[in-house]
Amino acid sequence: MSQPNRVLVWMLGFLALIGFAAVVLIVPLSSAFFATPVFNAVILAVFAAGIIANLVQVLRLQREVRWIEGYRRSAPGRKLDPPTLLAPMAKMLGQNETKPRSLSTASMRSILDSVYLRLEEQRDLSRYLIGLLIFLGLLGTFWGLLKTIGSVGSIIGGLSSGGDALAMFDTLKTQLQAPLSGMATSFSTSLFGLAGSLVVGFLDLLSGRAANRFYTELEDWLSGMTKLSSGGALADGEASVPAYVQALLEQTADGLERMQRALVESERERRGNAQQMAELNAHLEKLSEHLGKESRATVELAQTQAELRNVLKSIAQNAGGEQASRLVDELRGEFRLLSRTLAAAVEGRKSA
Repeated sequence: MSQPNRVLVWMLGFLALIGFAAVVLIVPLSSAFFATPVFNAVILAVFAAGIIANLVQVLRLQREVRWIEGYRRSAPGRKLDPPTLLAPMAKMLGQNETKPRSLSTASMRSILDSVYLRLEEQRDLSRYLIGLLIFLGLLGTFWGLLKTIGSVGSIIGGLSSGGDALAMFDTLKTQLQAPLSGMATSFSTSLFGLAGSLVVGFLDLLSGRAANRFYTELEDWLSGMTKLSSGGALADGEASVPAYVQALLEQTADGLERMQRALVESERERRGNAQQMAELNAHLEKLSEHLGKESRATVELAQTQAELRNVLKSIAQNAGGEQASRLVDELRGEFRLLSRTLAAAVEGRKSA
């Protein structure tokens, strides 16, 4: 999505241009301001509030754009800072642990209507301040005209037909300061009020363009996630499907889609478990084969020992004296050496 900061740059550049023009015209603007400082101070305060309101609108849009970009890039279980304008959409999309692949048409329309209303409510303050600036300018204008009319009436009432003409002219020149002051009040308030409404109106136009671009891009993004339903109007005068039936069908389709995803995940887990069981069976077969070899070696060793015992007994019975005992001792030594060798071989197989 495009960044509203670009519009913020245009707004700040326009304000810088207005500030430069005010610095150039500081002398006439100062004289116009002090013609009626109370009214003009109120107008400048409203003017500053309008500027701040429009800048805040753009900054809020920037926060919403950051939330959308973070939602696109984040994992399903990650927690994001809740937005303001997109709070209903964030609540709807955050109900499930996994990101929804599609939205129904009714859900998309509900989200867009909510965002549109919030954008319009956000601009209400700026529009009100524009009208208030115009109202204050006109109020100062009528106030100055009332002062002018009252002063002119008092001057006309104070004129007399007799007397010195030079003295009458000096008196008239002195009394004309009051209506001129009233005219200065009316024109200065009109100047500041209309100029302020012009500046705030241009800023509102820029912020409105940023809001419209944000709404359009949000609609495009949600349109890519929307699943069209078949519950619209039918051809050749056939009655359309009722709204509650359409909603029920959409909920059923969503439930079937979630069930299909659950079945796919279950099948994936089942295949993983089957593969692990196959590997475990292979290891058990290798272990069984190894134990069979060891048992056969043990049986052979026992048979060899029994045969050696029989041989020793026969030798002891047939041979006699010291030579027989020496032979028996040598055979016993060989037998012990053979037993240790076989035991070491069995231990080596077990460790392997």
